[in-house]
Amino acid sequence: MRKALAAGILGLLLTAGCCPFTRVCPIHAQTTRGKVRHVVLLKFKAEATPQQIKAVEEGFRALPGKIGGIRYFEWGTDISPEKLSDGFTHCFLVTFDTEKARDAYLPHPAHKAFVEVLKPVLDKVLVVDYVAQR
Repeated sequence: MRKALAAGILGLLLTAGCCPFTRVCPIHAQTTRGKVRHVVLLKFKAEATPQQIKAVEEGFRALPGKIGGIRYFEWGTDISPEKLSDGFTHCFLVTFDTEKARDAYLPHPAHKAFVEVLKPVLDKVLVVDYVAQR
């Protein structure tokens, strides 16, 4: 039930967050249509310290400089007034030109090293990959 709720919320967030921007910026819509989006939602353990969470944020932000094939990267923390995040506080969006680029990213040594930083403080993760539509 919670996974279905989280997936539904993710879909609404992506629809609400992406659609208005593409209407305002057709160039962005043209350059991202057909790209592979890798969405990662993180829920940290209750005992995770602010320093550990910051290390995860910095580690994820560093990946585009270490791994080729990443077209766009952005991230943020939950600010929804609906309080339906089910404890997921961080959202990372990584965009690739192709599935092949995404597939090369997953086993990359820099990604694996980042996952080792993440594991000790991670309670739950939700990952959704999709091809951008308009």
